[in-house]
Amino acid sequence: MPTITIVFLVLSVVSVFVIAAVVVGREARRLDAVAPRVVYELDLAVNFVANALPADTQARLTLDEVRALLLGHMNWLAERNLVPQDVIDRRQDIDTPLVVDETHLAAFLLDEATKRGVEVLDDVDVVHVLDAHNAYFAAIGAVGPKADTI
Repeated sequence: MPTITIVFLVLSVVSVFVIAAVVVGREARRLDAVAPRVVYELDLAVNFVANALPADTQARLTLDEVRALLLGHMNWLAERNLVPQDVIDRRQDIDTPLVVDETHLAAFLLDEATKRGVEVLDDVDVVHVLDAHNAYFAAIGAVGPKADTI
C-alpha cells in the first residue's frame, strides 16, 4: 500500500471520529437540558399501586376505590400546578423546591375519598396508597430527588 493511501485512511478515520464526537456531545447536552418524557397512564398506575399495596389494604380497597384515590391525588397535584400541561421537549425550569407534607396530603385524600364515595375502613390504607403512588411516579421517572431537610 502506498504511503499516501495510508495517510488518507488515517485522516478519514480521525475525521469520522471527530464528527461523531461533536454530534454525540451536542445531543447529550441538548437531552440533558430537556425534561424526560414521562407518560402517566391511569390504568397502569392503578395496577401498579394495587399490586404494591400490603395484603390487608388490598383486601379493603377495590380497584375502583384505588382509582378514585389516585384521581384525588392527581387533583391535589394539579391544584398546586405540579401537573404541567406541555412537557414535550420543555427545558427544566423548576427553580423553587417543593416540600410535600405527607400528613396534610393524607388528610386531603381522606376528605377526597369521602367526596368520591370511597369508604376508607382504616386510615393507614390512604397512606399505603400514597406511598405506592409515589413509587409509581418514581418508577416512571416523574419525580426528582428528595430535598435536604430544612
